[in-house]
Amino acid sequence: MKRLIILIFILSFKIFPLDLDGVRSIKHWELLQEHGVKVEWSNHHEYPISKAEVTLDHNIKDIALIIENLENYPKIFKRVTETHRLGEDIVQIVLDLPFPFAGRDYVIQYVKHTFEDNLWVFSFSSINHPKEIKKVGHVRLPNASGIWILNPLSPNRTKVTYAWNGELLGNFPDIGLTRAWITQGTEVLTWLNESMSSKAQ
Repeated sequence: MKRLIILIFILSFKIFPLDLDGVRSIKHWELLQEHGVKVEWSNHHEYPISKAEVTLDHNIKDIALIIENLENYPKIFKRVTETHRLGEDIVQIVLDLPFPFAGRDYVIQYVKHTFEDNLWVFSFSSINHPKEIKKVGHVRLPNASGIWILNPLSPNRTKVTYAWNGELLGNFPDIGLTRAWITQGTEVLTWLNESMSSKAQ
């Protein structure tokens, strides 16, 4: 009976989508980059979770509007080449990786919620969908998940936290993962800030 309970416990992490809503409760992070965009990683339910943080001189509502507009991602995040809306809260996202690595894609369902302490949270996790497009030459990320957390520090200053499952699968070597996490976290938050700054001009 004890073995059965343990087996069900382990399988539950593999069968159900990885949920990062509890990322703020992770206590132990390994620092990868401190200056500019802060990047860390940790193990969470047997997955490598990466986290990037930066404070932007922009209003929380303006940042939230950009994050929740997934169709516009190819214009903001330069590694996103395509987005396809498959349902009201379901989107397929296609990514380009540097040569010689194949691109990646994933289908996610997202949830938006605001907590009483004024945090704005946008979380997503992988699902299967009958309308998903099979991308030739791309590696599907079946465990893709992530979360955006916006914390207003003042009317025009917001702490932005972005955490995601750092799996890359396919032909990507494990030895290069920490470098990839630093690059991804830095690029995503830098491009977000650039988009906000261009709109403010």
